[in-house]
Amino acid sequence: MKLIHWIVFLLGAFIYGGSCLKVEFNGDQVLQIIPQTAKHAEYIQEFTQNWQLDLWKPNDPERIHAGQEVHVQIPSFHLNKIKNTLLQYNIPYSVLINDVQQLIDAKAVNKKNMKPMSLDTFDYTKYHPMDEIYKWSHQIQAAYPDLVTLNILGSTYEARPIYYFKIGLPSKKNKKVIWMDCGIHAREWISVAFCQWFIRELLEHHNHNKVIKKALENADFYIVPVINIDGFVYSWTTNRLWRKTRSPHNNGTCFGVDLNRNFDSSWCSIGASRDCSTNTFCGPRPFSEPEADAVQQLVNSLKSDILCYLTMHSYGQYILLPYGFTLNYSEHHEELMSVGEKSAESVAAMHGKKYVVGPASHALYSNAGSSMDWAHDIGISLAYTIELRDNGTYGFVLPEDQIKPNCEEATAGVLSIMEYINKNHFSSASRIFSGTLWINLSFSVLVGLHQALF
Repeated sequence: MKLIHWIVFLLGAFIYGGSCLKVEFNGDQVLQIIPQTAKHAEYIQEFTQNWQLDLWKPNDPERIHAGQEVHVQIPSFHLNKIKNTLLQYNIPYSVLINDVQQLIDAKAVNKKNMKPMSLDTFDYTKYHPMDEIYKWSHQIQAAYPDLVTLNILGSTYEARPIYYFKIGLPSKKNKKVIWMDCGIHAREWISVAFCQWFIRELLEHHNHNKVIKKALENADFYIVPVINIDGFVYSWTTNRLWRKTRSPHNNGTCFGVDLNRNFDSSWCSIGASRDCSTNTFCGPRPFSEPEADAVQQLVNSLKSDILCYLTMHSYGQYILLPYGFTLNYSEHHEELMSVGEKSAESVAAMHGKKYVVGPASHALYSNAGSSMDWAHDIGISLAYTIELRDNGTYGFVLPEDQIKPNCEEATAGVLSIMEYINKNHFSSASRIFSGTLWINLSFSVLVGLHQALF
């Protein structure tokens, strides 16, 4: 009897994400399904909900609509039944990933026989676990003391420190702020790799890249390489496809909150779930998670100086702008679209990859409680969610051989946004205009006073 209880306990822990055992996906497939009718969409919604399937795109069953691609991971023991039913209902599908575990194993990071880590040998074309990212962070600070400070943003639920970099050229003037964060969703390893790549770009190229130099002269970059550290660690040790944080809920029967549904922007109204077993669980309240709360405290303290808020995700190749929770455009829609489209052009110019630009609710799907929408709500006009490679061929298990081209094109896209900021906020022309305007206004006031007195 004790043995039976122990087996039941292990199975329960495994199902709800609380196990320390390595989760494997042997024989699981990722299908691309395209519902042709509303009835098709309704059926797919039902079986993804009833069997608690891992939706890769969109990530909420409510966002499944006729004519739109659905990427869903199907456990091996459901495969035949689901495929037969799809055929029966004439719902077209194709196999994106033939065996999820084989893909994970093939792309597994080999840590054997690795040399001790240093900045000289650090490989930005590889994925790195959290212990290496911590070491790298401190080495970056030590190597660039005039440009970099490493600061504590807060702590995770499991008491791991969350660091952010403050990067900028020394200046006595009050500088503006450009925000970037990565790793809000644990399985999106490419976003973490991008933050590390971009930090290196800023530090190694500021002397000869005019866009970077001007930006660093006038603004400080606040960059968080990994926000969801607990989930990120768990994705390395236990479940490669884990998305959420690791806080326990419902008496420890399920774990984690979707951090990008935990911000106070129309919280949990659409595209989010109050069921803690789902991937889009919004949490018990806005900012319930210490990771989200740490972000909002720092960003709120800086918001009057923040010119741009960038949050990096994967996958899908999108440059998304507010809003996700409503189909209404933001008041800065035209500016956001113009800057975003220029950024997408810069991305495409590198390796030919096309990024779709548009409000999240139009270009991708509706979702409430995102950090981008919240940042825009508190007054940051330029706010973007950038979804990196790819379009579903590998999904969240993007091979390491795509890190370099992905980061090159994404850097080009971000620098395009920086170029716009430089031109509109830091150009000599704008300063001359401001000075001329002040002189003209002063002269007008003096003339007015003279006429009033005499």
